[in-house]
Amino acid sequence: MRPHSPPRPAGTARLAARLLARRRALAERPRLYTAIVVVTLLLLGGLAWPFTVAHLQAVAVLDQVADKSVPPMLRRLVIQPVTATEIVLPLPSGPVRARLYTPLGHPDAPAVLVLHGVHYLGMDEPRMIAFASALASCGLRVLTPELPGIKDYQVDQGTITTIGDAAAWLSAQQAGRPVGVLGLSFSGGLSLIAASDPRWHPYFKFVAAVGSQDNMARVADFYRTGNDRRPDGTIEYLAPHEYGPLVLEYEHLEDFVPAPDLPALRAVLRDHLYEDRPAELAALARLTPAQAALATQLMETRSPTTRNLLYTSTQRHLAAAAAVSPTGHLGALTTPVYLLHGEADNIIPAAESQWLAAELPRHTLKADLVSPVLSHLDLDGTGPTPWDELRLIHFFALLLHAAESR
Repeated sequence: MRPHSPPRPAGTARLAARLLARRRALAERPRLYTAIVVVTLLLLGGLAWPFTVAHLQAVAVLDQVADKSVPPMLRRLVIQPVTATEIVLPLPSGPVRARLYTPLGHPDAPAVLVLHGVHYLGMDEPRMIAFASALASCGLRVLTPELPGIKDYQVDQGTITTIGDAAAWLSAQQAGRPVGVLGLSFSGGLSLIAASDPRWHPYFKFVAAVGSQDNMARVADFYRTGNDRRPDGTIEYLAPHEYGPLVLEYEHLEDFVPAPDLPALRAVLRDHLYEDRPAELAALARLTPAQAALATQLMETRSPTTRNLLYTSTQRHLAAAAAVSPTGHLGALTTPVYLLHGEADNIIPAAESQWLAAELPRHTLKADLVSPVLSHLDLDGTGPTPWDELRLIHFFALLLHAAESR
């Protein structure tokens, strides 16, 4: 004999009876059952389709930035022709040259502000053009303003004003709707400060900071010591790229060079940063022996003497560094934030994004990723796995979906 099953509670018994009756009714009407399944699958597919498209667009963007050929099927599905127009933004802080990338036939596409890093070519830097074009080809209007301070290797408060004013201008072009802002390198940290300012906060839909700083004084210490402390107390050790300390020297050259020698040494350092070797050699040839010795010292960014000079200069400008550091400005931020950093970044170490993530209000941080696919702003990381590449694709898909949402 089979043992008796324990009696079901009355409520459970009634629920079981109703479910059984419904299953029998569906079994007697197979077409209705099939229709319900099909409709359910279509609804689920409809909900998932925007995210699927965003992931396909992310693949296309990353392929174009990496100068890879986009597969023909993917190109037909998500890639659109793009027009690029030179404009001048009439900002309250002064006129600013800019370029607007627009997907052909979609002049009302959602708008994104993309900001270049510290580089003398500014918005004309080839990687910047490739990235903006790739984003626009996936259905976004992309505005790339020139940041005069950043272009001249000055990480300054004036750039924060330019970013905020540019976001307000672009928002006005789309009936006051806020815009996504994507800042590369130091401009990412400055964008977070602008989004935290009540003057510009309404114009920011989100901020994406790629390879950006949290604390400028800590980054300056990294250039001198080769280590950056993480929020959990561990230390990130990396040999700093010479570019970082040279930018600090150029920004505050008066701390390193006697006043009479400033013009001659500034020309050498500028041509070196601009990667103009013939001009650099010509500038070096015009130096006196004493000036040539100073130039050699400036270029030896790892020497104890230069590191001591960097420390003294950093201490002299702590207040200015704090003004361009997101740390201390993020407590009341309500704008959604996306953080991306290269694992092997030796210009702004990845610990800086970890500090940003730790300091942001929890509800504002929508995604953060430290990726071995990236170095600083290049897709040339060492040893990424397919899983690492998928995670980067997913990050950009989230970003594109946020940018395209109305």
